[in-house]
Amino acid sequence: MKKILTFLFSIAITYASWAQTQISGVVKDANNNVLPGANVLEKGTQNGATTDFDGKFQLTIQEGAILVISYSGFETQEIAVDGKKTFTITLQDGLQLEEVVVTGSRTPARSNTSSPLPVDIVGVKELQATGQTTFDKALQYKIPSFNTVNTPVNDATSLLDPYEIRNMGPSRTLILINGKRKNLSALLYTQTSPGRGETGADISGIPTDAIKTIQILRDGASAQYGSDAIAGVMNIILKDDYKNGSATFRSGLTGEGDGEMLGISVNNGTKLGEGKGFINYTVDFSKTALANRPGTVDAAGEAADFGADISDVQEFLSRRPDAGNVNGSPETTAAKFLINGSVDLKDDSELYFNAAYIYKKVNSFANYRTPYWRTIEDFPYLGNFFPGSNSNNQGSYTDAYGNTFQGNGYDGYVPTFEGDLNDYNATVGFKSKLNGWNVDVSATFGGNQQTYKVSNSHNRNEVFVPTYDSNTGTFEPTRLYQENSQINFDPGGTAFSHVVGNIDISKILSDQVAVAFGAEFRTENFEVIEGELASYDGGGADSFAGNRPENSGNFNRYNLGAYASIDWDINKDFLLSGTARIENYSDFGSTFVWKASSRYKFAEDKYTLRASISTGFRAPTLHQIYTQKAQYSFVPGQGIQVGGLVNNVSPQARLLNIPNLDAESSTNFTVGIGGKPFKNFSFTIDYYSISVEDRIVLGTEIGPSGDPTNPLDIVLTNNNLSDISFFSNALDTKTSGLDFVFSYNNLKAGNGKLGFNLSGNYTIQNERDGDVKNPAIVEGAGQSVVNETQEALFFTSRPRTKWILGVNYDIGKFSFSLNNTYFGKTIFKQQGLDTNLRTEFTPKIVSDLGVSFNVDKNWTIGFNANNILNVLPEWSFKAENAAGEAILNDPAQVKNQSNLITFNQRYSQMTYDGYHFSQLGSLFNLSVNYKF
Repeated sequence: MKKILTFLFSIAITYASWAQTQISGVVKDANNNVLPGANVLEKGTQNGATTDFDGKFQLTIQEGAILVISYSGFETQEIAVDGKKTFTITLQDGLQLEEVVVTGSRTPARSNTSSPLPVDIVGVKELQATGQTTFDKALQYKIPSFNTVNTPVNDATSLLDPYEIRNMGPSRTLILINGKRKNLSALLYTQTSPGRGETGADISGIPTDAIKTIQILRDGASAQYGSDAIAGVMNIILKDDYKNGSATFRSGLTGEGDGEMLGISVNNGTKLGEGKGFINYTVDFSKTALANRPGTVDAAGEAADFGADISDVQEFLSRRPDAGNVNGSPETTAAKFLINGSVDLKDDSELYFNAAYIYKKVNSFANYRTPYWRTIEDFPYLGNFFPGSNSNNQGSYTDAYGNTFQGNGYDGYVPTFEGDLNDYNATVGFKSKLNGWNVDVSATFGGNQQTYKVSNSHNRNEVFVPTYDSNTGTFEPTRLYQENSQINFDPGGTAFSHVVGNIDISKILSDQVAVAFGAEFRTENFEVIEGELASYDGGGADSFAGNRPENSGNFNRYNLGAYASIDWDINKDFLLSGTARIENYSDFGSTFVWKASSRYKFAEDKYTLRASISTGFRAPTLHQIYTQKAQYSFVPGQGIQVGGLVNNVSPQARLLNIPNLDAESSTNFTVGIGGKPFKNFSFTIDYYSISVEDRIVLGTEIGPSGDPTNPLDIVLTNNNLSDISFFSNALDTKTSGLDFVFSYNNLKAGNGKLGFNLSGNYTIQNERDGDVKNPAIVEGAGQSVVNETQEALFFTSRPRTKWILGVNYDIGKFSFSLNNTYFGKTIFKQQGLDTNLRTEFTPKIVSDLGVSFNVDKNWTIGFNANNILNVLPEWSFKAENAAGEAILNDPAQVKNQSNLITFNQRYSQMTYDGYHFSQLGSLFNLSVNYKF
């Protein structure tokens, strides 16, 4: 019996060795680059292998097997073994698949090289190679036409920095996630800085490790996607791989030793069902410490602004040269969760879904209230609230009620600003093929809420309430605030949400014609969350007043849109595309927009000419229509004052005869050429022109006319405001420029490969077209809602030109990258600056070095030194005329002008209006990645 079993076992072993075979091979892309980490799977089994760092694999399979080869960002291939033992497998770029929805048409997608419109495509590895800690900052150093600003005054803006494409403001770039509209942020930018009066989606919170690719359509696309797509569309494609998971640990700090960052993220997935169903998930936690870059405050400017004794100012500044100010980069904690998945159904059908939740908490500071600004003589109780040390303010003070207070070393105080942000979005959809038609039905839900806390402050206003005295039987006045004030406040916040329903239907009718049509329904809700009584009553918390009940509430609207498009390949080289859209809003009516584009390939497809012309629109956001509040703002020469933002549907607006807002309309024209004249080299050059009519702007602060009977002066007096501002369709604008992209890659250099990438954006024109459309009440007061400061923020506060030169070198297990970003000149006309002067920021080159080392197939170590030369913003005054030259020849006047725009040097590096690259200097980051 034992011999029989041994014989049968030997037969089984012999049969198994005969039925199986070992194969090997290499996986490459179309440019002959090896693809480490590609999956090679024996179809219908769990048997597979992953390519090594040289793109090679070995696998033992059954005879007659079929191989399934996949790699993120590339088209999956199936190859029959048919007795072969070695393979060289070339994967095609997967960006020509259906996931590409920003190629300029809603018809079944063509590849990017055939697209009639300019599209930037950035992979997740390119974003990670920048070493930047957030998605928006990574794009800043990859896309020349994309800019984001660093604001010197944090408060609510610290939760989300303004960003934009082609100098058009954050409101005019539409953000999509997997082709579906992402919700707007609840934040409305109201500070006097770039992005003023606008809002955008919170892209900074999207975890980079969850992203597969980024597609940026640099062209107007309102006809395809609706409102907000005037400057372009950014589509964020999420990872769809259930394998190749990884965990990453990140740490970093600035060259000054502050701003410490720690983070960890995990991206992984799992297979769903028997088909191609999957789920991919990302979890990301991070914390960044405060980085402080205050200026050295000028005593003479302080004394003049606050009417203080110069000796008191000098004494304080001798101990606190920065006047206690804290500005730079706030402390930020973030938790991010995201999933993406799909389930295959029968009959070419698919159920897909994705969801994300982002939480951010930011701790920042208002301007320090110095003891000569908020004086103990005026508010003797302050010493009890905010005791200090080493101060000369040690005297006793008696108030009107006979109460005596000691100075207690009162040395001023700095209010804190704490922001909590919750952002969520989710999409569920169904795709199928019905009689040859592609049908996609989806529902998207999204929202953003921001609530605030103000601490270490007080309500310094004298408000009395009647209080019943049981001893006398009468009501006596009791002071509610001042010495009875609390020091922590809940000023409320804002929230925005939307629900979007989409149906998209398309079909390739023939080899030459493809059509698409669809509809979208969207409902939006904006909420102003009421603050507690003490946060707004009588002027509210010192530094950040809360939302008053009459300014709070829920506001909503809905809209319905429909589109139709056609692509016609006249021949293999010549393509024509057209799209038309109609949209109706519940609050301001209907709009009709259209787009036509074309592409012509020649010289054996080495070159492509492309062009488009379109109309577009942007609906005013609910934030712009309904926001009304009192706001603390810096007024040059007067310190911080309280102004008012009046909305267009308020009683105050009716009194001032301020018109309601209407939609912006635009005309876009783009023409360009792209080519691959020889191996490894490609280029694109595109010209664009964007004209916007009735552009919505938050106007400058309007002060009193001097006539107490004027409605403007009445509104200011009745609300105890120094000025007011409001939204209006005040401008027509023209913007034009050139985009350049050049790539020369896969050059042999020793034992490695070298690559060069040069991309740039040059603004030819960005200016107002015609006169400012002032309401009569403003015109009659001899003022304008758009002054020189506003125009500079709109048109010249972004680089006129920006270039990015990247050099990459791969050798063995090492990869090196050197990125050089050239930020061109910017021009500001800050509030308070003499009209005979302007401020110019000097062009700068910021250099970033990245090194990664593949320890083995699982471990990778990366090091980034961003801004390795510690380049900081620099600005100088320039004269507009002879009068300006006279000012520049007088050092005293120069110093006075400098004080006016920097709040007496508090913001000497960036000025009060901000700047477009970081004031933190060098940043060093280390990451360790482990692949599962």
